[in-house]
Amino acid sequence: MGKVRIVTDSTADIPAEVREELGIEMVPLNIHFGSETFLDTVTLTSEHFYEKLQSSGVFPKTSQPSPAEFLAVYERLTAESDVEVISIHLASVLSGTYQSAVLAASMLESAKVHVVDSRSASYGIGALVVAAAEAAREGQSVEQIVQLIERMRENFYIYFLVDTLEFLQKGGRIGKASALLGSLLNIKPILSIDPEGEVAAVDKVRGHKKAMARIVELLEQDIAGRPIRLYIAHANNLEGADQLRDALTERFQVRAAAYIALGPVIGAHAGPGTIAAFVSTD
Repeated sequence: MGKVRIVTDSTADIPAEVREELGIEMVPLNIHFGSETFLDTVTLTSEHFYEKLQSSGVFPKTSQPSPAEFLAVYERLTAESDVEVISIHLASVLSGTYQSAVLAASMLESAKVHVVDSRSASYGIGALVVAAAEAAREGQSVEQIVQLIERMRENFYIYFLVDTLEFLQKGGRIGKASALLGSLLNIKPILSIDPEGEVAAVDKVRGHKKAMARIVELLEQDIAGRPIRLYIAHANNLEGADQLRDALTERFQVRAAAYIALGPVIGAHAGPGTIAAFVSTD
């Protein structure tokens, strides 16, 4: 049986130690502060990004990796004749990253790279990638791993709160949540990522405390008593992450829980203060 290697991009927000342990290859996106360009999570960490965001008067912009960057990784990994690659990326409706990966895969002489649209962002990608890497380490085939990803997508739930919709609007990622623009003061939108990968409004509640309680209610409807794996992500808002984690662990049977730092590219679009719950029942 041949080997399967897993590739992703930096928006999966997978901690570096997890990537290293599982042999996950990561291709970084770019983040731009005026004339300065950084590699997401490589030359600009989450901590330094939020410091720079606070001190800089420049609104950050982001850009996808080039096909050449993906091709270099694919060629290196497939140099061995028995290696195949599964490359899992940020939702195609949110970024051109997926298309760069598809184009790079088409440049290979052999069909050894299988590019997957996660239809998600941040740890909505990351959880799929980690599960795929664990399955690959166990010796599962490309077909088995792709089926695993598809099953997980069907049993994965994402809800997040942003302090302001300004960053999603300026970054052009507001998606189906645009109707919430101009909401009343202290109205907190509860957002999600729909099956196509777009940012979508789920509800709007006055105040953070009520918004967190509403997320608990929504997940109770989704999960119906099943045990969960819980990943709490935050954009420089550990206090809010703690509050959301406590609210969820009180009401659900949590088999595993972890904190995830939202990286610079995701943080540039979601904005500082964002907190998110990524919940898997698989």
